Amino acid sequence: LAGTRIICDRKFLLECKNSPAARTPPCCPPQTPGVTSLAQSSLVKLEELKERNESEEAMPGEQPRATAP
Repeated sequence: LAGTRIICDRKFLLECKNSPAARTPPCCPPQTPGVTSLAQSSLVKLEELKERNESEEAMPGEQPRATAP
């Protein structure tokens, strides 16, 4: 014997869509980097960009450098 098959009719599934439980976010979702939370590398990149922007704001006299295509 394989697994259990659960069969629901269309009317029941459409009624479930409007239930209060369907509108409530789950209390303890799993933490999956890059899916339900930012990936660690993304956090590092965000912090680097923030530091770069802060240092550019600290030096208002300099003009931004043009990048080569």
